[in-house]
Amino acid sequence: MTGPLLDGHLVVDRGDFRLDVRLHVAAGEVVALLGPNGAGKTTALRALAGLAPLHAGHLVLDGVELDRPGHRHPVGPEHRRIGVVFQDYLLFPHLDVLDNVAFGPRRQGLDRRAARRRAADWLDQVGLADHAHRRPRQLSGGQAQRVALARALAVEPTLLLLDEPLAALDAGTRLDTRARLHGHLAEHPGAAVLVTHDPLDALALADRLVIVEQGRIVQEGDATTVTTRPRTEYVARLVGLNLLRGTADGHRVTVPPGLTLSTADRLHGDVFVAFPPTAVALHPDRPEPAENTWSAEVVGVQRHGDHLRVELTGPVRVNADLTPPAAAALRLTPGTHLWATLPPTTSHTYPA
Repeated sequence: MTGPLLDGHLVVDRGDFRLDVRLHVAAGEVVALLGPNGAGKTTALRALAGLAPLHAGHLVLDGVELDRPGHRHPVGPEHRRIGVVFQDYLLFPHLDVLDNVAFGPRRQGLDRRAARRRAADWLDQVGLADHAHRRPRQLSGGQAQRVALARALAVEPTLLLLDEPLAALDAGTRLDTRARLHGHLAEHPGAAVLVTHDPLDALALADRLVIVEQGRIVQEGDATTVTTRPRTEYVARLVGLNLLRGTADGHRVTVPPGLTLSTADRLHGDVFVAFPPTAVALHPDRPEPAENTWSAEVVGVQRHGDHLRVELTGPVRVNADLTPPAAAALRLTPGTHLWATLPPTTSHTYPA
C-alpha cells in the first residue's frame, strides 16, 4: 500500500496561538479544512505553501521533504510543486490573461513560447480561450476565479491549495463556478487542500472534511460521517443540528444540569445526542404526557429559509425551527417562556 502524497505534521506558533495538525492527503483526493475564524485554517495553508515556516513537525510532498525544523532549511515557496488559488485571486493587473497563466511555467524555466502554449491550453480547458488577451479588470468574478485556477494548474502542481476560492462570488455565479471547479478537481491527479468556512463548498468539492478549532483537529471523515455525527458545537451548527452531550443508560440520556431525555438508540456511557431544529416543538403550556419536555425561554428569533429559527435557553441551549404561522400564534419575543418537547424518535444518539 502506498503512502499519502502529502504527509504533514504542521506545528506553527504565532504568539499565544499554536497550530498543531496532522494532515495526510492521497493522490487525487480533495480535503477540505473547515473551522471558525481564527481556528488556524489559513495558517495551515500558509505552512503548506511555504509562506509560514514550521516550528516543529514535518512536511513531505511526494517523497520530497519540504520542511522539518532542525534537520534542514525549508524548501522555499518558489521551489515547491504547489499551485495556489487565493481568495482574491491576485491576478497581475498589468498582464493579460494569457501571460497571467503563463507566469508560473515561465518561472519554472519554460521559454516564452512554450509557456504561452501551456497557458493557452489551460485557458481552453477552463473555457476562457477567447479571453486570453483581456486584462483582469475586464473579467467577471467567475472568470477571474477560472483564470486563477488555470494559473495554479499550469505549473502542473503536485499539491493544489485553494483558499476560499468561491468567497468573492455572488450567489448565482457561485453555483455555476462550484460545478466547474468540481470537474477540474476531479481530473487533478495530485492532492488538493481546500480552505473554506462554507459547508456547501466543502460538501460539494471535497472527498474528506477536516474540522479545525483552536489550532487542533476536532473531527475528520467523509461528509456522511461528519454531518450525521458532529462532535462539537461548531460542527453541529455547521450541519444544522442541535447537539447535547450526556450520559446514557439504555434508552435514557441525562444531560447536565439534570435533564433526562428518552432516545430511540440504546447506549451506555458518554454520548452525544443530535437532532434537527425542526424536531423541537414549542408549547405555551406544559403538554401531556411530559416525556422529553423542559421549560425554555426565547433568546432570539430570526428568519431561516422558509422557517423562523428560535434560539432557546433553559436547562439546555437549542434551536427550534417553526413555520411563520406557528411562530405568530405563540407571539414569540425575547424573554417569552415556553415548553419545549423532543420526540424520542427524532434524535440520534452515538458514543462521545
